[in-house]
Amino acid sequence: MNVPHRPGGDLREAVRRRGALWQTVKAVSWSFFGVRRSADHAQDVSKLNPVHVVVVGLVLAALFVLGLVGLVNWVIGSGVAAGV
Repeated sequence: MNVPHRPGGDLREAVRRRGALWQTVKAVSWSFFGVRRSADHAQDVSKLNPVHVVVVGLVLAALFVLGLVGLVNWVIGSGVAAGV
């Protein structure tokens, strides 16, 4: 028998997933780097919680920006940028 598709049912099921934090961090990190095998991507899509992926992505993006700001401040403060 054909079961009717509930709108949002797939999303509810995806949000209930309990993907591991380390696995989510690895997947987001590889995405930032821009290199990911299709088999690994398919595994991530089937196992990871999309809410966790968004939260980890925002945290890692903020850490990246803060790291760049810190690096620029360090270079400017050290006098390397002024040629001293």
